[in-house]
Amino acid sequence: MYYSNGNYEAFARPRKPANVDQKQAYIVGAGLAGLAAAVFLIRDGHMKGEHIHLLEELSLAGGSLDGTNRPNVGFITRGGREMENHFECLWDMYRSIPSLEVEDASYLDEYYWLDKDDPNSSNCRLIYDRGNRVPNDGDYTLDKSSNELIKLVMTPESKLGTQTIEDFFSAKFFESNFWTYWATMFAFEKWHSVVEMRRYTMRFIHHIDGLPDFKALKFNKYNQYESMVKPILAYLKSHNVDVQYSTTVDNVQVDFADGKKVAKKLLLTVAGQQNEIALTENDLVFVTNGSITESSTYGDHNTPAPVTTELGGSWNLWENLAAQSTDFGNPKVFYQDLPEKSWFVSATATISNPAVEPYIERLTKRNLHDNKINTGGIITITDSNWLMSFAIHRQPHFKEQSENETTVWIYGLYSDTEGNYVHKKIVDCSGEEITEEFLYHLGVPEFKIAELAAQKSINTVPVYMPFITSYFMPRQKGDRPDVVPNGSVNLAFIGNFAESPTRDTVFTTEYSVRTAMEAVYMLLDVERGVPEVFNSIYDIRELLKSMYYLNDKKKLDEIDLPIPKLVEKIGISKLKKTWLAELLEEAKLL
Repeated sequence: MYYSNGNYEAFARPRKPANVDQKQAYIVGAGLAGLAAAVFLIRDGHMKGEHIHLLEELSLAGGSLDGTNRPNVGFITRGGREMENHFECLWDMYRSIPSLEVEDASYLDEYYWLDKDDPNSSNCRLIYDRGNRVPNDGDYTLDKSSNELIKLVMTPESKLGTQTIEDFFSAKFFESNFWTYWATMFAFEKWHSVVEMRRYTMRFIHHIDGLPDFKALKFNKYNQYESMVKPILAYLKSHNVDVQYSTTVDNVQVDFADGKKVAKKLLLTVAGQQNEIALTENDLVFVTNGSITESSTYGDHNTPAPVTTELGGSWNLWENLAAQSTDFGNPKVFYQDLPEKSWFVSATATISNPAVEPYIERLTKRNLHDNKINTGGIITITDSNWLMSFAIHRQPHFKEQSENETTVWIYGLYSDTEGNYVHKKIVDCSGEEITEEFLYHLGVPEFKIAELAAQKSINTVPVYMPFITSYFMPRQKGDRPDVVPNGSVNLAFIGNFAESPTRDTVFTTEYSVRTAMEAVYMLLDVERGVPEVFNSIYDIRELLKSMYYLNDKKKLDEIDLPIPKLVEKIGISKLKKTWLAELLEEAKLL
């Protein structure tokens, strides 16, 4: 396997790999990574769909890409997925997936046209004081702390080890709007890995001007399951892929001999019955190890979601694999001893009372029911004890929604503190209590809150996700297994707990698809390059632009650079005589 850029190989069709007709593929997990692996096996590996077996422990595909109307409970999305134009592997896949909405179009076409007609943006990102916009919303307010971000990028990943974000940055950094934007958008917390933050900083530097107003982001028409999962399932069905639900892979027995790792047997539980599948070197196994939404529990409007730390199938499978070889990672690093303050709960509120709508529309400056972008991403309540954020996507968010209904996704980043209005931790709250806290911060008069939070006006479903922030826990090399471990003949790891050879970032749809693509290309020796991560961090234009925006749109001579003023003045004078001056002017620094 190798990496490519440009469009030369982007449009090339690889030839059929040797002996592919003699191979079978077993994919553990029908989340996005597993679904993508099946797509690449068919499209680029020329494998027959009948030879591909997707083994899913739940009764539904999609993994963390969800969206469902839970019977007698209500609409639920556990989280949201933010996409951008440089998700190279994701869009490479979706260009081959037919749209279910638009005739003679791919899903990429459908998505592209939607974004052209209704581009994303936010009119309000930060609020406080019960529904008022923060006065300096839109500014990063980093001041000298911007130098700390530069220092982070300049520090090699190998030197950062298991440092946390709090270990690396000063207290002043955490007072900035930048940190509030960053933490709430990506779900970063101070005790998370500074290595992962560095990767994010480098990966998305080309969007530094589009983070405060979310112009950098793109969203689906509907929820993730209906928009993103169903088209892939239809594609796989058209190729006769074998999808087996209610099937838990308990272990993959691996043989270690002559420096090789060969998966020899799958141990399964199918509808409560134990089963085995014997494997040869021609049987490829793709394992989704770990899951951030596994073991989710659900409450309802009147009941909190039960708290749990129980491991599910994918975590137990990873533990059983890790017991066989240190090359298979260290799952406990990610799921064990998560801080009590961590994000654990999200909720989906379905509003049916129009009396609530003005409190939202005064922030968004948009009609909730015009089928277009609403909040454009999350709105964060900066003085919320839970550090609550909420998002309203295009409505209807579910095809089943009534015309007058609006779904709101809500989450609290801090789980160990009592709310400002409801004096309980979010993990102890029913849907109604989360609704009351939400309405309080929107500025609804207190005498109206109880009436509007009742189920006849709003139905809110809380979800408890014990591992939702596990991706970001401090780690070191080897804690995540390589996509294809050293010496592996027929076993690969896929998903966000696998270590891609690139510097890509976890907690993204792109990472799921990238690891799946890498795994298929490596095990089948596909003669096409995997698209490399977009190289904006190596583009001087993007670096200069980031300097401008990180310093709240100051010119070069207004920025407090870490060099003597006389040297700075002479340096700028000399720069004006060179080609670099054009780049500085383009970046608005001169």
